[in-house]
Order: sequence, then C-alpha cells, then structure tokens
Amino acid sequence: MKKNVIAIAGVICMAAFLTACAGSGTKTETTAADQKEAAGKLVMVTNAEFPPYEYHDNNQIVGIDADIAKAIADKMGVELEIQDMAFDSLIPAVQSGKADFAAAGMTVNEDRKKNVDFTDTYAEAAQVIIVKEGSQIKTPDDLAGKKIGVQTGTTGDIYADDIENADIQRFNKGMEAVMALSQDKIDAVIIDREPAKVFVKENAGLVILDEAFTEEEYAIAVKKDNKELLDKMNGAIKELKESGELKKIVDKYITAE
Repeated sequence: MKKNVIAIAGVICMAAFLTACAGSGTKTETTAADQKEAAGKLVMVTNAEFPPYEYHDNNQIVGIDADIAKAIADKMGVELEIQDMAFDSLIPAVQSGKADFAAAGMTVNEDRKKNVDFTDTYAEAAQVIIVKEGSQIKTPDDLAGKKIGVQTGTTGDIYADDIENADIQRFNKGMEAVMALSQDKIDAVIIDREPAKVFVKENAGLVILDEAFTEEEYAIAVKKDNKELLDKMNGAIKELKESGELKKIVDKYITAE
C-alpha cells in the first residue's frame, strides 16, 4: 500500500513538473498597444506638422484627426493617447504594435495597403502645388525638369517620382519645404491642400496652383488583420458621419470657401 502511495505521489509530482515546464515554455506575445488597449486606452501616432489635421497648440496636439480620434475613443469607451513622430515612422509603429492606429491625413493607396489595413475614409483631399508668385510653373505638366520639394513618405513624395526629369528634394516637415521655396532653393512644393492653405497664408509671395496634382482620400491606418479594432473604428466613424458630428469637426477647422 505504501509503495502504491509513493508511486502515485511520484506521478503527480512528475505531472506538475511537466505542466510547469510547459507553462514556462509558452509565452503569449503582447505589444505595448495591446496592453494599453486592454487597460482601456488607445494609442494613436501622428505627425503633428500638418495643420489643420494635426498640429501643436499650447503643448497639445490638436486638429481634425485628433478630434475625430477622440470622438472614436469616446464611442468605444476608452481613453486616447496621442504620440508625435516623423511621418515615415507612422506605419512601422502600427505594424510593430507600438501604436493601435495612425491618423495623420494619411492617403489610402495600394502600397500602404500592403502594410496596414485602413478604416472607411473620412475625408477627401488633394495634393496641390505651391509656387512663388510670378512662377513660370502654371500646371502640373510644367513641373518636368524642376526642383520640387516634398515631405518624406507622403503621397506627394510618392507621386513626385513620376515627374519627368524632376529633382526631388525631400524634407522631414512640410514647412521646411515651404521655407526652401521662399528662399528660392526649390521651384515648387507638392503637399496636401489644407496644410498648403495654411502655409501660403503665413508666407507672403506664395500661391497655390488652381489645378490639383492628385485627388485622394484620407483614412485611419490599423495593424494588418486586427479586425476587431477595425470593425469598432468603422462603426464609430459611421455613427459620426450619420450624426453630423464628423462634419462639425471638419467645419471647426476648415472654413467653407
């Protein structure tokens, strides 16, 4: 009887040991964004050099995207944390799980769709051309062979590569490209329409060409295959559109012309 008890105890100990080993060998991989989402917080990354969609005001990041993201977070019942970084770091941050999503006046295109999933679109936009008053550049066709400034990683950067014989000058911030234009270091800047309006208003002697360079749409970038978050955000965006709240947010920053 004693031998049987010892044998049974040995089996139990061995089973416990194997279970412990199995448990220690299996590790659930979680990202910083996953942990914060579980704690009731969404992490958004943006490039706050893009008024009126995102910019700094009194040490806070504000703008259309910030307000829309806050409204989405409210509907999901979570807090929102916004982090600022270079534009070309946004998609890698989402891919790695450092952030839940990126909202930065980001245009939906096929290259980006290979790396992230996009929500339903929430705004229509365009790439426009800024030149100095009196410039010989009158249409997009006149950009051939010219020195053109773009912000690194933006769609202006991507599409500018198709301009024949153009010398593309890349800048970390759109405003840096505009300053280079003002200083006659480049011939034109390709940038999104709404920030272009702000930059032209703040810098005398610059104008926006009437003909847009491209037409496009903005959406929010989410990590590939995170269907749960994507569905929740799309549901919130739909509610914001239907209630008119999304339009109110846009109208708060963009005055009808």
